[in-house]
Amino acid sequence: MEQLLHYTWQHRLFPTEGCRTTEGKKVEIIDPGLHNENAGPDFFNAKIRVEGTVWVGNVEIHTCSSDWNRHGHNRDEKYDNVILHVVEKADVDIFTSDGKKIPQLEISIPVYVRENYVNLLAEGRYPPCWRIIPELPPVVTRQWMDSLCVERLEQKMQRLDNYMSEDVGNWERAFFVTLARSFGFGINSDNFEEWALGIPLMACGKHRDNPFQIEAIFLGQAGLLDDSMILRYHLDQAMKEGYYLALKKEYEFLRKKFSMKPMNGSHWNFLRTRPQNFPHIRLVQLARLFCQGKVSLSSVIDLKSIEEAREILVTQVSPYWETHYTFGGESAPSQKTLRGKSVDLLIINAVVPALFAYGKYRMQEELCQKGFELLEQLKAEDNRYTRIWLETGLAVTTASDSQALLQLRTHYCDRKDCLRCRFGYYFLRRGQDKSRDISS
Repeated sequence: MEQLLHYTWQHRLFPTEGCRTTEGKKVEIIDPGLHNENAGPDFFNAKIRVEGTVWVGNVEIHTCSSDWNRHGHNRDEKYDNVILHVVEKADVDIFTSDGKKIPQLEISIPVYVRENYVNLLAEGRYPPCWRIIPELPPVVTRQWMDSLCVERLEQKMQRLDNYMSEDVGNWERAFFVTLARSFGFGINSDNFEEWALGIPLMACGKHRDNPFQIEAIFLGQAGLLDDSMILRYHLDQAMKEGYYLALKKEYEFLRKKFSMKPMNGSHWNFLRTRPQNFPHIRLVQLARLFCQGKVSLSSVIDLKSIEEAREILVTQVSPYWETHYTFGGESAPSQKTLRGKSVDLLIINAVVPALFAYGKYRMQEELCQKGFELLEQLKAEDNRYTRIWLETGLAVTTASDSQALLQLRTHYCDRKDCLRCRFGYYFLRRGQDKSRDISS
């Protein structure tokens, strides 16, 4: 329960009037400090007043005082600037590595906080805080949802930064990899990222006016023009097809010309994947966008509306793929157009993060704002989690809302990290007024 003790200190949920150290000195908590989630003292830059003297420094928190020595802080210089040791039970005196005695303050986790926390962890229904949602002021939910959406965008921005570190200064390449990853639609996202990082964009740019060659490069680099892949999926008929053989021949020529190395085609996921999401179809659609010059950061930066964003991402397949989902296997004729919700997902997962990241890099706030506005213009994603939150009474109307809830689920709810959640904060405070009445 040490984390809960941290929480009690951070939010001052204990009686702050009349606080005294274990030696009887009066303590006033002016500022509990900034919570440190890395190595070192638990709270930085705290500000307290002890017997009229103001101290500024760090605070360390333990269940028992003896944990200080058990964790080796008495031998660690990083803890020499601790001005207060906060504990539930002070069982020993503690000292810094240079022999200075540190004042200690005993605090207790309020009963209602402890009980509420146990209830959150034990709740079998998702989300565990569902009871509190209808009671929250709209401004609270709005602020927390906005913060979660920004958190998610910043994480996606970090991915673009990683791409940049692999190809310094090339934002066009970073956007291409981001868009390609989005074409994986979850189940093949990692594979699309691996594939995109192996595509020589400069070389492809020289053949942009030849869709057949781009298709050959894209499919070839994906390892899908390898005869062993055809045999693996019992598509022997493909090895007799002129289109497959022509693509393979063209790729072999271009592979040698540009010294390309294909990825392992066995990495692609087909199990539990809808045919329209097969890598063949998505790669051909992406090839068509590339040939049309739409796979570029510059085209995204110039967007004026959500309609323009959708228009540049709508794409189809070449004639062969209108009757195929894989090589050698015919299907009912269809243009297999990428549009609707699929295009909106590309905007959410590629276009908006690119605008946000590039805006931060160029210090152009208007680009970041454009990304937010696009999210606000898109309807919320419809999945089981957004529907569950709707049932709790939370308003989920735009894509920024659904992205916020996805961040909430993956980085808070799934990790049982209710102590960092704004909804959890209000849940833990339930019964606070009643508790104060009883204590008074």
